[in-house]
Amino acid sequence: VQLQASGGGLVQAGDSLRLSCAASRSIFSRYDMAWFRQAPGKEREFVAVIRWNPGIQEYADSVKGRFTISRNNAENTVLLQMTSLKPEDTAVYFCAAGWDVGRRYVERGQYRYWGQGTLVTVSS
Repeated sequence: VQLQASGGGLVQAGDSLRLSCAASRSIFSRYDMAWFRQAPGKEREFVAVIRWNPGIQEYADSVKGRFTISRNNAENTVLLQMTSLKPEDTAVYFCAAGWDVGRRYVERGQYRYWGQGTLVTVSS
């Protein structure tokens, strides 16, 4: 398994949750790492990305200021800290790895490797 996402669960609106994505070293060390999400009946959408070097982050407007993506280089993991969660954040969250995604970081096709997804449910 190249990517393994975990940390999802059921929370209330306003709560915080942290997702984790464990990656193989060969991927983590040289790939841009991202989170996408897919709500029921909707297409998979970009959430956040962190470049492999030098760690620049980009966020979807809907999560900017509430979510933070980071890399734990010692453990080859990518974290997504989510705060002030809203019911509309309910979705299956996927981690993904792409090679030098550049300005096309919101496009799913730019990512070669995908994790299995972890469900986040935010109740009102």
